[in-house]
Amino acid sequence: MKIVVGIADMKVSNNVKETLITYSLGSCIGLAIWDPVARVGGMLHYMLPESRIDRERAVKNPYMFADTGIPALFKDSYRLGASKSRLVVNVVGGSQILDPSGMFNIGKRNYQMLRKLFDKNNIRIAGEDVGGCVNRTISLEIGTGRVLLKISGRGEIEL
Repeated sequence: MKIVVGIADMKVSNNVKETLITYSLGSCIGLAIWDPVARVGGMLHYMLPESRIDRERAVKNPYMFADTGIPALFKDSYRLGASKSRLVVNVVGGSQILDPSGMFNIGKRNYQMLRKLFDKNNIRIAGEDVGGCVNRTISLEIGTGRVLLKISGRGEIEL
């Protein structure tokens, strides 16, 4: 059963029959985490790096921002039995789609915030596909931990 993670959305599951999927990652980041022992997985699709630009919106929807969405994803996975030390982490997105001049660099800034949070918390990335000028779709099979990446114009690969 496919569970869609929308834009500025997050889902966590321990149902081995579910597959989490998020579509059309441009400058947004798709973050998939999975614990192979607990068989708990989660996915976040965030749009912007920092919640300080709109604190009120961040309270209403913490999944919109890296600095509020990433901690929420990890905490919700821990509640279902995941352990930080076992998590397999995959990151995709961060493209420069709607900003050809690179004036705003949202994709790059989204990824930099993720790296900053991961470095601070000793989180290792198992697989990633970031940057460039392409749209991506990522899916995570909860039962197996298999992560599939689809890139516009290039087909689908296992990450």
